[in-house]
Amino acid sequence: MNTVANLLRFLLVAAIGTVACVVLLQQRSPFPCGGHVDVPPAATTSRNNGTRADDDPTTEDDGDKLPEVLRRAAMEDKTIIMTFTNEAWTAPGSLTDLFLESFRTGVRTAPLLRHLVIVAIDAKAFERCQHVHPLCYALPVNQSAAAVNYASEQRYMARDYLDMLWRRNRFQARVLELGYSFVFTDVDIVWFRNPLLRIPVAADMAFSCDWYSGSNPYDLNKRANGGFLYVRASARTAALYGGWYESRAAYPGQHEQFVFDKVKRELSARHGVTVQFVDTAYLGTFCDRGKRKDWHKLCTFHANCVIGLKAKLEKLRGVLDEWQRFKAKAGPNGTALTD
Repeated sequence: MNTVANLLRFLLVAAIGTVACVVLLQQRSPFPCGGHVDVPPAATTSRNNGTRADDDPTTEDDGDKLPEVLRRAAMEDKTIIMTFTNEAWTAPGSLTDLFLESFRTGVRTAPLLRHLVIVAIDAKAFERCQHVHPLCYALPVNQSAAAVNYASEQRYMARDYLDMLWRRNRFQARVLELGYSFVFTDVDIVWFRNPLLRIPVAADMAFSCDWYSGSNPYDLNKRANGGFLYVRASARTAALYGGWYESRAAYPGQHEQFVFDKVKRELSARHGVTVQFVDTAYLGTFCDRGKRKDWHKLCTFHANCVIGLKAKLEKLRGVLDEWQRFKAKAGPNGTALTD
């Protein structure tokens, strides 16, 4: 009899425990039924894809406004346009003003300003940007980068110039990791038409180049120019960016464009990323002097192969004036301006 009573008592206790467990589960308790789950320490991953956090020239904190800026700027397919600028380039009458003017006078390019993020790499540039454009982002810096002079005109291949280019590279990677595709454009580029119309919808990466030879846009013998670059957000392109940044250790004292040309075959094959190049007939450049300007085709024009801020301004102003004369000849119907 005692055995039966004990058995009934055991079953009753088990039933009560089961009911209690069900109630706790319905309340979404993190430790149902008194159980304990060991929570491991948070993973200490870095956006640098294996590089030390101290090497990352950008920082982020709880007050970082970048996700909100990107959300406001994004097109329907989560693509943004972005450029970098500093105090020297944002001074009144300097490159930033010319850059913005080109959008306003181009063929259906004015609406693209709604998707343009101007990344300011020093305090004066950010202050000036806020007077001329609604989508400005102040790039934060870590302690090691704070001593670098980003505000003045940068001499080609100087230490601060190289540091700035690699900061730009890491920022582009971060935009990808946040899920946004981007068109990066140097601020010494003037826009006439939407260059996205010359890039296939399914493209992973599309670069401008200083010289365009042959007719194959996928020919990796062409040299990339990072001044104009489209990248579609994906895990593959983000991984390629990680490998690109890590590869700088093998080429000390070189800029990101040089390093990319050295590792583009290996990285594109490893990560399954298709790299293509856009003809200089569409993305014009002072480097490709043998290419005659065809104003019926040109989308942008880059003041590369021109040294010095003053020279860039003079050359680009001449190109923009030439564009205005072409538009005037096209007449009120603008038949010669179609994409």
